[in-house]
Amino acid sequence: MSLIFTPTNQIRLTNVAVVRMKKSGKRFEIACYRNKVVSWRNKLEKDIDEVLQTHTVFINVSKGQVAKKEDLIKAFGKDDQTEICKEILAKGELQVSDKERHSALDAMFKDIATTVADKCVNPDSKRPYSVSLVEKAMKDIHFSVKPNRNTKQQALDVIPQLKAIMPLERAQMRLKIAISGKEARKLREKMVKLISKIESEDWYGGELTLICLIDPGNYRTIDEMVRTETKGSGILELLNLKEIIEGEEILE
Repeated sequence: MSLIFTPTNQIRLTNVAVVRMKKSGKRFEIACYRNKVVSWRNKLEKDIDEVLQTHTVFINVSKGQVAKKEDLIKAFGKDDQTEICKEILAKGELQVSDKERHSALDAMFKDIATTVADKCVNPDSKRPYSVSLVEKAMKDIHFSVKPNRNTKQQALDVIPQLKAIMPLERAQMRLKIAISGKEARKLREKMVKLISKIESEDWYGGELTLICLIDPGNYRTIDEMVRTETKGSGILELLNLKEIIEGEEILE
């Protein structure tokens, strides 16, 4: 029985995600593991070996055709396969089927709606909305998912748009802040600009204790302010992540 030899310039890969780039008039491709390309681009995955199926640059992944060394040098100015793979990974276009693309966009749409539902409440009742209701509202305003942007940022972007058709506001954080010393009053004046509502304010023995509500976006600023200006003596305690009435049902 005769033996069948596979050409040495061909590598067979299956179940791959392909990232493609055109440069110097030629097409270059790399073979990646599914779901890892986006993680790498979002800096969630840092191990290149977890992303690349092989540290090889192809001209056609599906046919297993490897790029020539001289073509790589002409296009990229080098022949270091790993470094070229990283460049293609960063700047190339991820090739997915229509079915995969549709499925990915649907998943991102739901993730965005879930984030909005988690971060927002009805300002009148302080009750959260269900994810399905947020999804319906997003469809009503014809919101389009941007596949190259992270879902958290898109959720923050869509909130002002949703406010036009439904009562909506960012859920508030409830904090307890305790600071003492001569800087207490000065620091209070700075913090009050970042506070949505002061629920209680007590001065005892030169120490200020505040219970307040803030927008989650101001938490880091207040935390940094308390730590820095009190040289670590101030206390910042998160009492509730959301200002939601206890025992209320989710709005459908």
